[in-house]
Amino acid sequence: MARVTLGHGSGGELTRRLIHDVFLKHLPDPELGRLGDAAVLPREGLPGGGSLAFTTDSYVITPLEFPGGDIGHLAVCGTVNDLAAAGAQPLWLTAGWILEEGLPLDLLERQVASLAATAEAAGVRVVAGDTKVVPHGLADGLYINTAGLGWVPPGRLLRRESVQPGDAILVSGTLGDHGMAVMLARQGMRLQTNLVSDAAPLNELVERLFAAGVPVHWLRDATRGGLGGVLCELAETRPYGVRVEATALPVRPEVEAAAELLGLDPLFVANEGKMVAVVPGDQAEAALTAWRAHPHGTQAAQVGVITEERPGQVLLRTAYGGARVLRLPAGELLPRIC
Repeated sequence: MARVTLGHGSGGELTRRLIHDVFLKHLPDPELGRLGDAAVLPREGLPGGGSLAFTTDSYVITPLEFPGGDIGHLAVCGTVNDLAAAGAQPLWLTAGWILEEGLPLDLLERQVASLAATAEAAGVRVVAGDTKVVPHGLADGLYINTAGLGWVPPGRLLRRESVQPGDAILVSGTLGDHGMAVMLARQGMRLQTNLVSDAAPLNELVERLFAAGVPVHWLRDATRGGLGGVLCELAETRPYGVRVEATALPVRPEVEAAAELLGLDPLFVANEGKMVAVVPGDQAEAALTAWRAHPHGTQAAQVGVITEERPGQVLLRTAYGGARVLRLPAGELLPRIC
C-alpha cells in the first residue's frame, strides 16, 4: 500500500507528484493549477458594492472518517458556514494539508476527493493550497487548515449590537448530531442507532432568510460549544438576557441517550450543520418557513427569545416549570471534534 513519506514534503519530485496525482486530480481549478504563491482573484469578479469577508480555520478531528462525513468534507463545511454566518456568499477557499509520515495515500486521496466534492456542492472554488509532511507520531494522520473569502452584499450588517428584547432565537435543526456521532465512533460504541454527523454547507440555507426579506440581526454557526456556547456568547456583557425553552429544543432521542451515557449535555455538544439566527419576533414564522423549505432546515425551530430580564445571562426554562442559568463549561467537553 502506497503511503505518505517525508519525501513528499521536501518540495522535490515526490512533492510535485503528490500535488499533480492527488490534489490537482480532484481540484482542477485553473487558478490553483498555476501553483503560484498566491491566488490572484480579480476585483471584477465581484458584484458591485458590498464588502469582503475572510475567515480561517483548522481541522484536527479524530477519527478522520466518521459516520456521515470525514475531515475533507468537514473542512469545507466549517469554512463555508463561518462565512455564511457573517452574511457572506462564499466564493473562494484555500486548503493547507499537514500530513503525518505513514499516512496511507488512498486515505489522503479520499479526503482530497471529499473536500473537492463538498466545495463543488457548496458552489465555492479551491484556489490555493499548501502541503507539509511531519515525522510519524507528530500529528494525528492528517490536519487541514483552510481560509475562505466571500462577498457580503450591501446592507448586510450582522452584529450583536443589533439584537434587542423581543427578538426570536431560531436554530436550523436538531442539536448535537455531529458531536455524538463522532464520539460514538471514537469510543468504538456500536449502539443500535443510525446517528450520523450533520456536517453540511449552510450558505444556501442562510440565503433563504435574506431572499425571504427577513431582517436578520445576528447569525452564528453552532460548532464547538454547541447551542449553549453560542447563546452564552450572545448574552455576554450585553444589556439584555436570553431565555430558552427546554421543551422547544430539537434533540434526537438517540442523541439524548448517547449524551446521557457519556455524561454530556446536548446543549453544549458540537454541531457542524446547524445555524443559529436572531430575528425580530414578528419575523420568526417567515424565517422558519424559509428554512423549513430547504433540506438542511426541515426541523428548524424557535428555541427562545431576547428579554430585558437578567442582562448578560442565559436562562433555561425546564419542562417542569423550573429554570437554571446556563454557563459555559470550564473546559472543552469534546476535544478534537472538528
